[in-house]
Amino acid sequence: MSYLIKSLVITLSILLSATAFAGNTSYYGSKFHGKRTASGSIFNMNSLTAAHRTLPFGTKVQVTNKKTKQSVIVKITDRGPFIRGRILDLSKAAAGQINCQLCTTTMEILSYGDGRYRRE
Repeated sequence: MSYLIKSLVITLSILLSATAFAGNTSYYGSKFHGKRTASGSIFNMNSLTAAHRTLPFGTKVQVTNKKTKQSVIVKITDRGPFIRGRILDLSKAAAGQINCQLCTTTMEILSYGDGRYRRE
């Protein structure tokens, strides 16, 4: 890995060290069930996964519904949401665990994934 790339990775890590974010969260389910996600895996609406615009695939985040204080840990496997003002799309199962169809959440990054495409 070149010096420039290493420097960029370190800088990005420092910038991302603020690991808590807040915003609107929605869910996606049956329309996409069984289809391939941006990470290469097959979307299962009954698994604890989520879509985020920029986090590396495989990143684990704890999502907390600000109203109910319920939390769930999900893995980023897809890209989205593509609606302005939303920070995360949860799988149907994950949304059900925190009672969220469209809600305001906080998102805390627990561990970063490697971002690799996986055809599972």
